[in-house]
Amino acid sequence: MRNKIALEEHFAIDLTIEQSKIYAPAPVWEMLKSNLMDIEQQRLERMEQGGTEYSILSLNSPGIQGIPDIKQAIDVARRANDVLAEHVGRHPTRLGGFAALPMQDPEAAARELERSVKDLGFHGFMVNGFSQVGDAENVVYYDAPQYTDFWSSAAALGKPFYMHPRDPLPSREPIYDGFPWLTAATWAFAVETSTHALRLMTSGLFDRNPELQMILGHLGEGIPFNIWRVDHILQKAPRGLPCKRSVGEYLRENVYVTTSGNFRTQTLLSTMLEMGSDRIMYSVDYPFETHDEASQWFDTCSISETDRVKIGRENAQRLFGLE
Repeated sequence: MRNKIALEEHFAIDLTIEQSKIYAPAPVWEMLKSNLMDIEQQRLERMEQGGTEYSILSLNSPGIQGIPDIKQAIDVARRANDVLAEHVGRHPTRLGGFAALPMQDPEAAARELERSVKDLGFHGFMVNGFSQVGDAENVVYYDAPQYTDFWSSAAALGKPFYMHPRDPLPSREPIYDGFPWLTAATWAFAVETSTHALRLMTSGLFDRNPELQMILGHLGEGIPFNIWRVDHILQKAPRGLPCKRSVGEYLRENVYVTTSGNFRTQTLLSTMLEMGSDRIMYSVDYPFETHDEASQWFDTCSISETDRVKIGRENAQRLFGLE
């Protein structure tokens, strides 16, 4: 398939690049660093080789969410968005952008999102999990009351948001002590991100903003596989659950998932059975994954050509209003 759209594709700027060093063994760090900092050279070449016509780019993780100082977070977010907009402006038929937001300050985040959508032409925003605020050990999740107005503003813009992983703070998750191989993309990313997403889904966020759409990578961070059990237990013991609908209903009406970094047909088919092919979109997770591996799997996996075109292109066209 030669005209795919991918939307979990990362870049970095000089002020955030070192955050990604922890995710790469020393022998491959320089290559990963080069790929994150490059936007217009090898990135476009590898997109072409993998049959990706259009990529929506987002700042590396944890990005702005990992900057506890509020003023610095605001400044770096604006800088990252301006840098990305310059590159997108030179390749508007190949590249798009998700805004990076200073979620440490909900009002500033709402202003930056409006600027990014209305002035820079971005397709929505990506948040890299929780934000550290004021102190590196102080974290905030986005179901907190101070985000009520932010979410209303985001919904009014009519653009989706991408909930992307980050590692939990070591001080808050001692279960990983001594087991570094279980952190990051191996396991901790999915646990942290799925829990944050479930918090949003069960908080009443999508009751208050039914038009809001959330995107999850890696075929849903494990939520589709577990959704029956989630609803089954909550039906028997809601324990003060505030949302008005089942979690499965939000999953199928307010959530999209992508194939980023999860190139397994059995998992894709299971996700299709739970959510339908209209709610799944192709992605790579470049440069942490390669266009070659993603495209070789997706272009030949055992699904119908109708579903392949939906997942590879049409669903993203519909969600983002792309031609």
